[in-house]
Formats: sequence, structure tokens, C-alpha cells
Amino acid sequence: MSNAIDTVVVDGLALANELRDELKQAVARHVAAGRRAPQLAVVLVGDDPASASYIKGKQRACTRVGMDSSERRLPADSTPEQVLATVRELNQDDSIDGILVQLPLPGDLDANLITAAIDPAKDVDGLHPVNAGKLLLGQPALTACTPLGIMEILRRFEIPLRGADAVVIGRSNIVGKPVSLLLQQQHATVTMCHSRTTDLEQRCRHADVIVAAVGVPKLVKGSWVKPGAAVIDVGVTVVDGVLTGDVDTEGVQGVAKIVTPHRRGVGPMTITMLLQNTLTAYEARTGA
Repeated sequence: MSNAIDTVVVDGLALANELRDELKQAVARHVAAGRRAPQLAVVLVGDDPASASYIKGKQRACTRVGMDSSERRLPADSTPEQVLATVRELNQDDSIDGILVQLPLPGDLDANLITAAIDPAKDVDGLHPVNAGKLLLGQPALTACTPLGIMEILRRFEIPLRGADAVVIGRSNIVGKPVSLLLQQQHATVTMCHSRTTDLEQRCRHADVIVAAVGVPKLVKGSWVKPGAAVIDVGVTVVDGVLTGDVDTEGVQGVAKIVTPHRRGVGPMTITMLLQNTLTAYEARTGA
């Protein structure tokens, strides 16, 4: 006799497509009412192939939901002032609702300096200090896309968060810190862990929700997971030329209620939340 759980491996791409259909309908309603479509502007510094590919994916996603997108390309040897001038121009352009500076930046360009120059009302990456501060205070704000995607996955799969014990592994400003705050807003009790946490395995064994975002391949084993827990894998590391997540996906099957794979898991949701943030910024700016 087996007590194995029928684990759902989340198809993040299918879920993202559902959400994009909903966004497309929302954009269409605005356009039908005689308003312009929301517009996302992306700034790419340098010619990194991976960054260029990411931008094309974001632009295709915009087109699919009926949003406009524009691109500003700058050479890799651009000075900080040249990049800042581009950001300021976009800040002042009333037809632009969202601004995204593609990271990482080349050379010695300071990502924090550039990010802080973006108008917080157009900061669809949710990384501006103003938006981070509002999140900390529990005020409405544009929030980092990956944490928003994680929360949407938990909502769609009806994972109870009120009173739940959640463990977040990783303390980055992009994932770990903001997702811990979002979980707390839903009344979960959150334990923040990282690569130097002692007794990490024991902490995970008591968790109803585990978010792994630390960049350690297959860190979270099946033996670490409480039966029926939700396991969200955000980490991506290249091991022997193969992308590997922070969770032993096969190992947690039969134990976890849901698990996101490292491919077609949280990733597609991140881009979708970028579109959601662009729509949110558009509606707030236009009063639509």
C-alpha cells in the first residue's frame, strides 16, 4: 500500500497563456473604448545574444496581448550618463507606460544607479527603491515579476496561505525578499533561509510552501518535503551544459502537492507578470 501523493507538475507555460488571454481581453477593452494601447519600452545596452533573445521574447509577448513595444539600443561602451539620458527621455514620454532596462549591464555600468533613475510609476520590473519600500510597507506598488508569478501560481492552484508555514531559500532583491513579503501579506508565517542557514533540511520539512531561489542545483530533495507541500523552483544553474533547478523535481513527486519544474515553470509566468505590470502602470497613469 502506497501513501504517495499525485503530484501536479505545474505547466507554467499553459498557465501563462491563460493569463495572457485574459490580458489580451483587457487591452482590447481599452482600445475599443478609444484609448491607445499600453506600451512597454525596453533598453538594451550592448549586444549580448542572450539579452537580445530575452527582449525579443518580451516583445512577442506584448504583440500577442495587443500591447505596443519599443526598443532603445545603446552600444556596450555607453557611459552611465548616456544610459541615464535614455531613461530620462522615456520617463518624460507620455506614450510609454513601462520601462525595462535589460540586465545584466555590460562593463562597469551600475545597475542600481540606472534602475533608480526610472520613474517608479513606470518601473515594471518592480526594482525601484520606492516600489521596494512600498512593498515593505504593504502599500500598492509595482512588484518584481517573478514573485508575482509565484503568487499567481499558488493562487491558481488554491494553495492555502493564511496561517501556512513558508520557507523561502534565497534572499535576493529580485525574488527572495519580495516573495517573502508577498507571502506575509497573505498571512503566511515566513522563514527566510539562504546558503548559510543551519538545519535547512529540518526547516523545510515543516513547511507548507517552499520557494527555492538560491542557485544550488537540486538542493531540495524529496526527503526534505512535507507531504502535500507546494514546492516552487526558481533557481537555474548550468551543470555540465544542462540547466538544472534548485529542486530535485523527480524526487519530490509523490510527496509534494505541486512542484514547478525549472523549465516551463516560473519562467513563463515572469514575462506574463511583466505584461500585467505594464497594464497596471498604464491604467494607473491614464486613469483607465
